[in-house]
This record gives sequence, C-alpha cells and structure tokens, in this order.
Amino acid sequence: MMAASVGLDRKEIDWVTDPALRPLDLFADGGLDAFLAFPPEPQELRARHAGHVIVNTALDRPWSQYFCCLVGNREFVRKNPVATKRAVRAILKATDLCDSEPERAARAIVDRGFADRYDFLRQTLNDYPYKWREYDAEDTVRFYALRLQEVGLIKSSPQKIIAEGTDWRFLDELKRELKA
Repeated sequence: MMAASVGLDRKEIDWVTDPALRPLDLFADGGLDAFLAFPPEPQELRARHAGHVIVNTALDRPWSQYFCCLVGNREFVRKNPVATKRAVRAILKATDLCDSEPERAARAIVDRGFADRYDFLRQTLNDYPYKWREYDAEDTVRFYALRLQEVGLIKSSPQKIIAEGTDWRFLDELKRELKA
C-alpha cells in the first residue's frame, strides 16, 4: 500500500526482513535503496544523516488525516466489553498525556524500559499530531480499505468491511466521556 502510494509496484521490491542483517545499518551504509521505518528508526537515521523521508504518515496528507490503528479481535471484544472499553480508554488517555506532556510521557516510557533513547522518543512524541477526537473512525476504515483494495491486498468492499467488521460504540462513548 505504501509502495503504491509513491508509484512503486510491490512485486518489484525485494524485502529485507531478517533482523540479523540489520536493515537499518544496510540502508544507512548505502546497501539498500529504501527503508520502511517506524520510531525510533527514523530518528536514528536522521541523527546519522542517512536518507530522506519520502512519506511520513503522521504529517503527510492524506495519511495524516486518519487514525493509524483501529484493530480489535472481534471475539475478545464480544466476550470482554468492559475490558475492551477500559483498554480503549487507557489508550486514549495515554494519547492525551503524550500530547499535553510529551517530556513526562517520554521519561516514563524510557524509565520503564519500553524505549532506549529519551531524545528520540521525545522527538517522536513532539512530531505526532494527537487529533483522535477529530478523526472519523469509519472514514479511516473506508480510506485504508480502498487503498488495500486498489493494490489487490483485499477483495471486500469498504462498505462490506464497515458493515460486517466495525462497531464504534466504545469509541463513541469514550469520545463523549473524555470530551473535557
């Protein structure tokens, strides 16, 4: 999907996924033509003055206008609605904390051992817009389903996926609850 968005055919890509080969180092040293990175890798590459960003889904349109992640196991959600709502609430409150106090959030994440580099993490938290209240979850599913359908990764229509695979009750309730 990302390759197609910049004019590449996924069949023309030789993926290097073996961590033992250290793809980030191969890219930084000129051994790879491109690198699909997730934080903190972009920050490390920037610090090493390696490459340049082609697409930043957090900042570049149209990607930045949608949620990046909206997934829940259907069976778990059905069997555990209270736990599901608590988990979604915790994620949204953590998102608000990352937005309002990125330094504090970065320090807590590093202190608890979930990340190594405070500076890279703080940069990541400062770079990302936290607009979950503004995003339309159904429109997000439609957008990504269309992109995936265009490149042949799914056959179902966005309408079918939305009708059969989504339930916005928890998110809608939490948007009202966490409005303040």
